[in-house]
Amino acid sequence: MKTRSNIGTAPTQQLAAKTALKRRSKLRIWAEKEGSAYLFLAPYLILFLIFIVLPVAVAIGLSFTNFNAIQLPRFVGLQNYIHLLTADSVFMQYVLPNTLKFSLLVGPIGYILSFLLAWVLAQIQRGPRTVLALLIYSPSLTAGVAMQVVWITLFNGDPSGYINSLLLRAGLIHQPIQWLQSPEYLMTIMMVVTIWSSMGIGFLAMLAGVLNINSEMYEAGYIDGIRNRFQEIIYITIPAMKPQMLFGAVMAVVSTFQAGAIGVQLSGTNPTPQYAGQLIVNHIEDYGFIRYEMGYASAISVVLLVMIWICSKFVWKLFSDKD
Repeated sequence: MKTRSNIGTAPTQQLAAKTALKRRSKLRIWAEKEGSAYLFLAPYLILFLIFIVLPVAVAIGLSFTNFNAIQLPRFVGLQNYIHLLTADSVFMQYVLPNTLKFSLLVGPIGYILSFLLAWVLAQIQRGPRTVLALLIYSPSLTAGVAMQVVWITLFNGDPSGYINSLLLRAGLIHQPIQWLQSPEYLMTIMMVVTIWSSMGIGFLAMLAGVLNINSEMYEAGYIDGIRNRFQEIIYITIPAMKPQMLFGAVMAVVSTFQAGAIGVQLSGTNPTPQYAGQLIVNHIEDYGFIRYEMGYASAISVVLLVMIWICSKFVWKLFSDKD
C-alpha cells in the first residue's frame, strides 16, 4: 500500500532521474564534439597553469609580504610598493629611467629593422633569402656566446682590445677607455648589442607575413594609383600583415622590458657600474637573489608586469583590427 509521502516523492525522483539523464547526454555530446580538442590542449593548459599562472599568482601574493626565503612570509600590505615608489632612490633615479630609455629606443628600432629586413629579403630569390634570413636570425640564438667571444673582446678596456687598439694606433686617444666599466658608454653599448641580437621570432613572423601577401593585391594597388614602393608598403604591405606586425610588436615589448642580463654580462657586475646599465630585471635579481628580499623583489616584478601589460595593450590597439 502506497503512502501519501511515497506518492509525492515518486514524481520528484523521476524528474531528478530525467534531469541527470539529460545532463549525461549533453556531457556525452560535448565529449564527442569538443572533448578531443580539449584533450589535445590539456598538456599546454596544464603547463601554462603550472609555469605561468601559478608563478604570477604567487609573485603577486608575495609582493604584499616580507619574505627572506627562510622564515615564513609576513604580511605587510602595501609597504613594499610604498617603499619602491617613495624611498627606493636607486629605482626612481636610475632603474626606472634606464628601463624606459632602453625600452623606448631599443624596442622601436629593433622592430622597424625587423620589418625592413624582412621586406628586403622578400624581394630577392629563395636561395639567397634563406641564407641571409638564417644569418640575421642566428644572433638571437647565440647572443650569450657572442657576447663573451665577440662583444666583450671588442670593447675590452685593455690596450689589446680591438676598438682601443684601433683608436690608439690612429692617435684618437692616448690611453685605453674602459668601455664596459664607464657609465658614459655602457648603456649605448647595451643598446647596440641588444639591437644586433633582436632579430628573433618576430623577424621570422614578419618575413612569413610579407611572403604570404597575395601578389594580385600589389597589381590592383598600382591600378588604383600607387606609384612607388613606399606607398606600396604603407597602403598594402602593412595592412595585409597586421597579425604578424602585432605579434612582432608584442614580442619586442616583452623582450626589451625583460632585458637585463645584457648589462650584467657586459660589465661583469650586478649592480652595474654606478647603476649606469641597471634595468628593472637587474633590480629584481639584486633584491631577490643577492639580498634575498623576496617580497620586495616580487613587488618590483609586479610593477614590471604592469608596465609590460600597459605597453602591450597600447600595441594591441595600434595594430589590431578595428572591426
